[in-house]
Amino acid sequence: MSFSSYDRKEQFRKLTEEQWDVLVIGGGITGAGIALDASNRGMNTAVVEMQDYAAGTSSRSTKLVHGGLRYLKQFEVKMVAEVGKEREIVYENGPHVTTPEWMMLPFYKEGNFGPYSTNLGLMVYDYLAGVKRGERRRMFSPKEAMEREPLVNGENLKGAGFYVEYKTDDARLTLDVMKKAVQFGATATNYAKVTEFIYENGVVTGAVIEDTITGDTYQVKAKRIINAAGPWVDTLREEDGSKQGKTLQLTKGTHLVFDQSDFPLQQAIYFDSPDGRMIFAIPRDGKVYIGTTDTVYEGDISHPTVTLEDRDYLLRAIKSMFPDVHVTKDDVESSWAGLRPLVHEEGKDPSEISRKDEIFVSESGLISIAGGKLTGYRKMAEHVIDLVRDQLADDYQIYFGDTDTIDTPISGGDVGGSKGFEKFKYEKVIQGVETGLKKEVAEKFVNFYGSNIDKLYRIYEENKTKAGEENIDPALFAQLVYSLTEEQTYKPVDFFIRRTGALFFNIRFVHEHKEEVIRYMAKELGWTEEEKRTYTEELDQLLEEAVTPVEYV
Repeated sequence: MSFSSYDRKEQFRKLTEEQWDVLVIGGGITGAGIALDASNRGMNTAVVEMQDYAAGTSSRSTKLVHGGLRYLKQFEVKMVAEVGKEREIVYENGPHVTTPEWMMLPFYKEGNFGPYSTNLGLMVYDYLAGVKRGERRRMFSPKEAMEREPLVNGENLKGAGFYVEYKTDDARLTLDVMKKAVQFGATATNYAKVTEFIYENGVVTGAVIEDTITGDTYQVKAKRIINAAGPWVDTLREEDGSKQGKTLQLTKGTHLVFDQSDFPLQQAIYFDSPDGRMIFAIPRDGKVYIGTTDTVYEGDISHPTVTLEDRDYLLRAIKSMFPDVHVTKDDVESSWAGLRPLVHEEGKDPSEISRKDEIFVSESGLISIAGGKLTGYRKMAEHVIDLVRDQLADDYQIYFGDTDTIDTPISGGDVGGSKGFEKFKYEKVIQGVETGLKKEVAEKFVNFYGSNIDKLYRIYEENKTKAGEENIDPALFAQLVYSLTEEQTYKPVDFFIRRTGALFFNIRFVHEHKEEVIRYMAKELGWTEEEKRTYTEELDQLLEEAVTPVEYV
């Protein structure tokens, strides 16, 4: 099925005409992973997402496919082992969108970590997570730690641990997983909201879906319905009348972005904040971002915002760990806040609640999955679809096999794994320069699109004249055209946040190019004047919120 924004009507028509084996509600990383696993096994699979793909939690994380080192402190040994191994699978199946990042963990006199506990913890972590030889921990003396990153606080420094995390673009990872599901035959539609469930004899057999762009509604029938709606999981359980027993506790995480000229960090750091919470500071493409907070959230699920309290907390953490860095609120270039849908545990602090996923099956048959981590998306999907496979065999005598996603590259990942990607990237950057792109732009594009880069290069070469006519930079125009035809981009926020990450990491770029991008999208997608105004205001609001936190709440 097409994954083009020009085919929305066809996508909705197909949703209503097919009898689906599986209907997945939610287009974040969990829903995308489930769709990939189901379609990979041959199940007739549909996905609906009420916003854009990854618009919730899956574009607002710390952007790390990490192995869960901190879960050792909670003695979650099994989780560390599983997530550590999954991290390697995510990397090998999508090396274009996931890269190793050496992380330094300084420890101090009277801090949470000491030389012995850090060394032991990292050694156990290496063992449990199956860390490869070249990425195993190292230990630094105070002098070595300061040489590695002179900005860290040298007072009472006792040394540092050095280990590997994996950095990612969470939204593009989600998108590439979903695109792979579509390649396997899934039908996925964004801006498609479940308004009610359909039942026969008390069993959920479908859902009424609203196209939130047009207001049209459609009835979609499926043998099994999976609620993978992230922070909205309990909202759908409530609609099903099955919100009982364990429920979600939403916690909010906040990140701030600075230009590297203001915050000249060269080495990713994982450190204790003054209140004991662990925080990441990570250099990325000429910027440095820092986070995250962890507070119970009870506001608007669809629109979490950074508060003055969040911002000031992170600024204090910077001052404590990096005393020679003098950034202020005026240096914050961008920011984001996201929600973690955790399974509630009575009496526990938000940062102590387990990140384990849990599956709930209601009396109507609705399958809900909550909790979990970005890194573990593939394994979560396997657990859910194993359950669906067994149910379909029992109820319909339809038989599907085991998952094959361990060795299935995601979209853009057909590059021969992490080792093959280096050669692939070298060759494709040369090719990009030969087509007229600057070397740094070609490198960025290969990292963004992986093995889909040839499509982007073709669009770039074929549309240089048209880009000039539209008064849009040809490289940007290629990305825009690709995102419309291949990535179901419909609104400006889709493009500037989830498809390019620009609002977070290059906000000036958004201000410079938003008018011509919006003008082209409006013409191509046939927006009304009201739609154009609404979508523009939506982008402008997020641009404002990225630099202006809301008052204390």
